[in-house]
Amino acid sequence: MRIGELARRTGVSERSLRYYEQEGLLWASRTPGGHREFTEAAVERVRRIQELYAAGLRSSKIAELLPCMRDSDGGPSRTADARLVEELTAERARIDRMIDDLRRSRALLDAVIEAASAS
Repeated sequence: MRIGELARRTGVSERSLRYYEQEGLLWASRTPGGHREFTEAAVERVRRIQELYAAGLRSSKIAELLPCMRDSDGGPSRTADARLVEELTAERARIDRMIDDLRRSRALLDAVIEAASAS
């Protein structure tokens, strides 16, 4: 499929798809005319990339992680190792800290809203 169709099917802009390719997260073959051609598996891969970005991972970490995941179900592959597990555990801890910070911010806002509403 061409880049426009992949963008339509995944809801990701063509510009982002080009960036993913540039970063080594996504691959495309080229037609004789130079157009990108993606396989059907690219749809699931783009969705996986989006999930990892949403989790707060950088493209360099995603590039390292993707070969260790099976695109069909997201489970680990045989290439996952202890070092990667350690790094991902640290990433998860970072996300947990961010969640805690956001909860504190929300509690503060709730208190301000409540005080302002009582006035």
